[in-house]
Amino acid sequence: MPSEVHPYPFTGRQLPCLVGGEFVRQGRTFENINPVNGAAVCTVTEADDALVERAVQAARAALRGPWARLSMPERCALLRKVAQCIEQRFAEFVSAEIADTGKTLQQASSLDIPRGAANFRAYADFALARGSECFEMGTPDGRGALNYSVHKPVGVVAIIAPWNLPFLLMTWKVAPALACGNAVVAKPSEETPSSAALLAEVMQEAGVPPGVFNLVHGFGAGSTGEALVRHPDVNAIAFTGESATGAAIMRSAADSVKALSFELGGKNAAVVFADADFETAVSGTMRSVFSNCGQVCLCSERVYVERPIFERFVEALSARARALKIGGPYEGADLGPLISRAHREKVLSYYRLAREEHGEIVCGGGVPAFGDERDRGAFIEPTIVRGLAEGSRCVKEEIFGPVCHVAPFDSEEQAVQLANDTRYGLAAAVWTSNLQRAHRVARQLEVGIAWVNDWYLRDLRTPFGGVKLSGIGREGGAHSLGFFSEPMNICVKL
Repeated sequence: MPSEVHPYPFTGRQLPCLVGGEFVRQGRTFENINPVNGAAVCTVTEADDALVERAVQAARAALRGPWARLSMPERCALLRKVAQCIEQRFAEFVSAEIADTGKTLQQASSLDIPRGAANFRAYADFALARGSECFEMGTPDGRGALNYSVHKPVGVVAIIAPWNLPFLLMTWKVAPALACGNAVVAKPSEETPSSAALLAEVMQEAGVPPGVFNLVHGFGAGSTGEALVRHPDVNAIAFTGESATGAAIMRSAADSVKALSFELGGKNAAVVFADADFETAVSGTMRSVFSNCGQVCLCSERVYVERPIFERFVEALSARARALKIGGPYEGADLGPLISRAHREKVLSYYRLAREEHGEIVCGGGVPAFGDERDRGAFIEPTIVRGLAEGSRCVKEEIFGPVCHVAPFDSEEQAVQLANDTRYGLAAAVWTSNLQRAHRVARQLEVGIAWVNDWYLRDLRTPFGGVKLSGIGREGGAHSLGFFSEPMNICVKL
C-alpha cells in the first residue's frame, strides 16, 4: 500500500486515445464522474468510427512489423517491463482507479493494481513454459513423417473491459493476448477510463512497438464499442460484462465469425451447511456478498443456509452488515459507493421490488445520509433480504449490488437443486466441515468455479469462466493462451 495518497494524475487533462503509437485528442468528449461526490474528474476523448478504423488498421500493420519478428523470450521480456513500469507508477494507478470507482484505498492497493502488474508477469511465465505437440507417424514407404504444432497469433483482438475491476480485468486479457503475439485494440468502460489511459502511457514507456496496443474510449451500442466489435478486420473479441451485452456482441460478430471469449453475469449461490465452521462461514459470506460493494461478478446474491442454523446465521450476518462502515476511499471505510447514481437507482429499484414481492428487509434497504458532498455520490446501504419466493425477480435476476437473499434448506439434495435453479452459472461457495460432502456437492453445482470453505481464492493457472448465461470459454493459464493463439500443424516427410 502506498505510504501517501497520490493526486489524481489526469486533473485538468483530457484523456486521449492511443492509436498507432500516437495519443489522439480530437472529436467529441465526455465527462468522467467520481462516484464519491458526483464531480467530474476529467474529460475523455470519444473514439468515433473513423478513429476505431485507424486503431484496427494500426493493429493490423503492427502484425506485419517488428512485433511479428520478436521471439517469445523477447515478447515476454517486454511484458515484464510493462509490469515493472506499472509498479514504478503504482501510486498513480491506485489514485486513478479510486477516482473512477470510489473503491477503498485498501482494495485498490492490495488487489486491483498489484494483480494488474502480476498478470503481465504471470502470462510471461505461462507463455515461456508452454510446449507444443509432436507426433511421429508411419508412411507406406516406411520412412515415416513428423507432425508438430506451432502456436500462431489470432491477429487483431478487441478487448472490452468492465467498470467493476477495470485495471485487473483489462490486464487479465491484454497480457495473454500480447504474450501470444497479437495486436490489441482495447476499450475500457466509459465509467472507468483512467487506469487504461495510464496503461497506454506505460506501454509507450516500456517500448511496446506502435500499434501493438491501441486504446479507444467511448460507449457501447451506437458508439465505439459497437464499431469495434463489428469491424471485419477484428479477428477475436474478449469481453467481460453483462450477459445482455454479450448476446448483442455475438450478434454483431456473427457475420465475420469472430472468435469469442465471454465472462458474463452471475446470480451466484452460497450454500452453508449446519456442520460448517460457523464464524468462518459468516465471515466468508460477508466477503462474498459485500466485497467491492457487491459489484463483483463472483459475489453471492443467493445464500442458502441449512435450517438448524438458519436463524442464528441470519442474525450474525445482519449484525456484521449493519456494522460495515460506509464512506469514501481514504476514510478507512469497509464499503465505498456504487459506480454511478444511475446504477444505484437500478439497485434501489430491486430493494423496492423485494418489498413488493413480500420479502423482509432484515437490514439496509436505503441510502445513507452524510450531510456533506458524499450525498451527491452513489452510496447505498448493504442489504439482506429474506422470505422471498424462489421464483421472484429479486432471486432470479442479477442485481450487482451489496445485497443478498437468505433462505433455508433441509437436505443436501435440496441445496443443490436451489443453487442450480438459475439461468446463470458462474461461481458458488460451499461451507461444510464434511470433506466427502464438499467434494460431492461441489461437483454437482452447474458453475465454472466452486469454492469450498473460502471465496475468491484464485490461482491464475486454473480455468476461469462460466456456463449457461455466465459466459463462453475459459480464461487463465493455458486456457487464455489457447484462446489468443491458433494452433497450426506442420507435417514433415522424413
